Amino acid sequence: MSERSGQVVGIVLVSHSAAVAESVAELAKGLAGGGGSAPVAAAGGTADGGLGTSAELITTAAATVDRGAGVAVLMDLGSAVLTVKALLAEGDELPENTRLVDAPFVEGAVAAVVTASAGADLAAVEAAAREAYTYRKE
Repeated sequence: MSERSGQVVGIVLVSHSAAVAESVAELAKGLAGGGGSAPVAAAGGTADGGLGTSAELITTAAATVDRGAGVAVLMDLGSAVLTVKALLAEGDELPENTRLVDAPFVEGAVAAVVTASAGADLAAVEAAAREAYTYRKE
């Protein structure tokens, strides 16, 4: 992040469940230190509150977190990935410089939010989230 520009990477967390998306967003923001963290939005479930994904919720979330430095979108399962890919293919549904980030949902979200909150650019945020695939729990 350029201190002069105030731009920061936004993070969108897409899950088939609103509760899961909100919980992961809360966890990631909490571990990033709260107050000065990057903007994070959850896009979980369908517009009527059911399980699934909603292109409308995803586009709204992306617009909400867009601060001009790019938007990293992390997804939980297959159809969430397909929905984000379709939105990116349409070209005008998501903010400019929005990236689908292939990363584990929880660990990747935490890494992305912590990295973005430290002022890193979109490429570094994406790399940190992807690196979460290598985290070992043994």
